[in-house]
Amino acid sequence: MTKDNNLLGKFDLTGIPPAPRGVPQIEVTFDIDANGILNVSAVDKSTGKENKITITNDKGRLSKEDIERMVQEADKYKAEDDHQREKVATKNSLESYAFNMKNSAEDESLKGKISEEDKKTVIERCNQAITWLENNQLAEKEEFEHELKELEKVCNPIITKLYQGGMPAGSCGAQARSASGANTQGPTIEEVD
Repeated sequence: MTKDNNLLGKFDLTGIPPAPRGVPQIEVTFDIDANGILNVSAVDKSTGKENKITITNDKGRLSKEDIERMVQEADKYKAEDDHQREKVATKNSLESYAFNMKNSAEDESLKGKISEEDKKTVIERCNQAITWLENNQLAEKEEFEHELKELEKVCNPIITKLYQGGMPAGSCGAQARSASGANTQGPTIEEVD
């Protein structure tokens, strides 16, 4: 987990324009040369803004003993870390699904394709889930899963209704499937003789 990491250095990537969650695309590159010097750069793909940092091992970094101790601790707490990682992934799935569904329901291109009642239902239930998340940051994995299933019970029938109504591909339903983890596109297979 990031709380267990050792800070090597930091920098800020500023000048990123405000955008909805998940829209900004930041490309981070890590490069370690033969001398053990770490170069890290980050670029905002939409603006081209870039920042970088070089980390050298001349500032009293970790000793070999410290590194060995940290490796042993990592082995010792592996199961606990795996549990925490699953919990965070489940929380992120719920958060992503709620925001994607809410944004989809509010999308102007759906006007006339979704009833105002369905739109209101989705938005209200998503807001409930978002509020629940804000108030339950320390919930267990099973609680996040339960909240996600409850949200899906409300949203999925409405998405199904949209698809049966002839929604174009790539709109609300596709976002809902991708948020819940379903793979909507497979590889292109071309047979060659």
